[in-house]
Amino acid sequence: MNDRWKVRPEGSTWGDWGPDDQLGRMNLVGPEQVRRGIAEVAEGRTFCLSLPLDLPGGNVLSPVRFPPALRPVIRNDAPYFNYNWRDFDPRFPDIAADDAVLLYTQYSTQWDALAHRGSNFDVMGDGVERQVYYNGFRAGEDLTMDADHVTCAHRLGIENFAAHGMQGRGVLVNLHKHFGDDRVEVGYDDLMRVMEADGVTVEEGDMLLLWTGIDRLILAGAGDPDPAIKTACAVLDGHDDKLLQWITDSGIAALISDNIAVEAAGKALPDDYCGSILPLHEHCLFKLGLPLAELWHLADLAEWLGAAGRSRFLLTAPPLRLTGAVGSPATPIATV
Repeated sequence: MNDRWKVRPEGSTWGDWGPDDQLGRMNLVGPEQVRRGIAEVAEGRTFCLSLPLDLPGGNVLSPVRFPPALRPVIRNDAPYFNYNWRDFDPRFPDIAADDAVLLYTQYSTQWDALAHRGSNFDVMGDGVERQVYYNGFRAGEDLTMDADHVTCAHRLGIENFAAHGMQGRGVLVNLHKHFGDDRVEVGYDDLMRVMEADGVTVEEGDMLLLWTGIDRLILAGAGDPDPAIKTACAVLDGHDDKLLQWITDSGIAALISDNIAVEAAGKALPDDYCGSILPLHEHCLFKLGLPLAELWHLADLAEWLGAAGRSRFLLTAPPLRLTGAVGSPATPIATV
C-alpha cells in the first residue's frame, strides 16, 4: 500500500520491491544470476539475436508500426550525406555522412517496457477504476502526452531496463522442434511436456526464450512477408490460467520470443468475453512487472544449442537508454 494504491491486483508483485519500484521481476537478476550466465560460457561463441531492424517488412504483422526511415542530417542548408567539404571550403578533402532515423520502437526485435501495457483497476478500493500501470503508476501523471502528442513515460520508461543491463542466464525452449510451422496455442501442459522432453529447467532469475520458427519465415520473406505469417508457428495461450500461474511460480525474470506478441494476438473472442485482449501481457507487464520481448532472431542459437545438448547461455540484451520510451529496439547477444 502507498499513495498511489491501496489495493493491488490479485497475484501481482506491486510493492514487493518497494513503493517506487520500476524494474519488476528484473529485480531477481543480480550478480548471482549474471555469474550463472557467465558460467554457461564454454565455447566463447556469440550469436546475434536481432533481426535486421527493417524486418519483418511492410505492415503485415502490425498495421500501425512501420520500418525505420533514414534521412540525412542537414548542414549548411545541404544534406550531410556524401557531403563534399570542398564544396564549402577547398582546403578540406573530406567526404562525410550523417543520418537521422524515424524509428518505431517495437517494429522489429524489441523489448516492451513495463509502461507498454496497463489496465483500468480500482487501486484505491473506492469503486472507481483508474488507468494505471505496474506498481500503480498513473496514466496522465506518470505517463503523459501533451497537446502536440509529445509522449513521455516519466516512470517505467525503457531506460530503467537499460540502466539495469539486462544481462544474465538465458534458457531456450525449442517449440519449433515439437510443433513445426503450424499455429498451435501452447498451454501449460504443452509447455511442460516440451520442457520435460528436452530436459529444460528454469530457476528464479532466468530469462526464458521461446523459439517458434517464425523468425526464419520473416527472413525468408526478405522484407515482403506472406500474410499467412500472421497465423504461423506456435504462440502461448494467454487464456490458460495454469500457464499464467506457472509464469508467476517459476520465478523467470523475462519472457522472450521470436514472434509478434508471445501470445495469440488478434484471437477471436466470444461476444460475452470480458477481460484483457492480451491476458499474458496483462499478467506479465501489468501485474508481475515481468518484461516481454518479441521478434528476436533465435533460429541459429536454437540449432546450435540443440546440437550441443544444451539450453542455457549468457544473455546480454540491454535496450536503448531512451528516456521516457515505452519500448525499444535491441541487439541481444547470446554467448555460449
